Amino acid sequence: MSDIKPKFLEVYSALKSELLDDPAFEFTDDSRQWIERMLDYNVPGGKLNRGLSVIDSYKLLKEGKELSDDEFFLACALGWCIEWLQAYFLVLDDIMDGSHTRRGHPCWFRLPQVGMIAISDGLILRNQIFRILKKHFRGKPYYVDLLDLFNEVEFQTASGQMIDLITTLQGEKDLSKYSLSIHRKIVQYKTAYYSFYLPVACALLMAGENLDYHTDVKNVLVEMGTYFQVQDDFLDCFGDPEVIGKVGTDIEDFKCSWLVVKALERANEEQKKLLYENYGKDDRVCVAKVKELYQTLDIQGAFEEYESKSYEKILKQIEGHPSKAVQAVLKSFLAKIYKRQK
Repeated sequence: MSDIKPKFLEVYSALKSELLDDPAFEFTDDSRQWIERMLDYNVPGGKLNRGLSVIDSYKLLKEGKELSDDEFFLACALGWCIEWLQAYFLVLDDIMDGSHTRRGHPCWFRLPQVGMIAISDGLILRNQIFRILKKHFRGKPYYVDLLDLFNEVEFQTASGQMIDLITTLQGEKDLSKYSLSIHRKIVQYKTAYYSFYLPVACALLMAGENLDYHTDVKNVLVEMGTYFQVQDDFLDCFGDPEVIGKVGTDIEDFKCSWLVVKALERANEEQKKLLYENYGKDDRVCVAKVKELYQTLDIQGAFEEYESKSYEKILKQIEGHPSKAVQAVLKSFLAKIYKRQK
């Protein structure tokens, strides 16, 4: 996908220019400069995997046929809608979590003069998605399906975030309510739908497919998304902050992480007591004790076993799909995430 990234970024510039001249709002010089700075800081700075995957998936569904300039632009535009959605989620998520860094830089709300204006910026990011869709897809037969898809996935993701947040309520820290089933529910709704299903669903709609006939594809992608988030939980604790672009805070934030759920499964009573006493405290010593216990319980080994079994299961599901083009799309996704380091 590296060869299409420069062209993808050109489309970002085009979409940004359109949004800064949106006839529905009369911009002042200050507001236009603010929005441009906010967009450049929050939208294109990540790995762009979700957005690029729309183009990659659409190409594979076309089975090698050359994309027209219009098709390429539209696939890029849908990819950027997902990146806009991601930016909207992250801007608000960082405020809710009290995070400090994102993609190797201070979180947007941490910047001088930004602060809680970031909430307004998050809402603007969200609304700009539908400005892009209206301008470029309103005449397409799948326009209503696209609107429905983005609304559905946003609802699922926001609901997943809600489950995540209410399991970490301050003053109500209770590790006994953490389980693999709760973890899976959070992951499925908070991450899998928008990160894995949405890019492929966009490509399927562009290719003229009815999403109702592709529930099996959705199920495989949700399984992949679950695996991806377990990797994320692992990297939050054991990854290199220089590589992953942020300092992990799942332990301090009392997150329902796969690691703590596995630790609770493996721990004896004394070790559980240590977890209960130290998990969820913003204290270096407490965090170090939890990490040391993870080493003792060989959580790294448990993760490697999970990774291997998940990969085999997902690959088997993919190879059972009747369409070779869809298989190619799903395999390309799996290849991007298997044994990733960031």
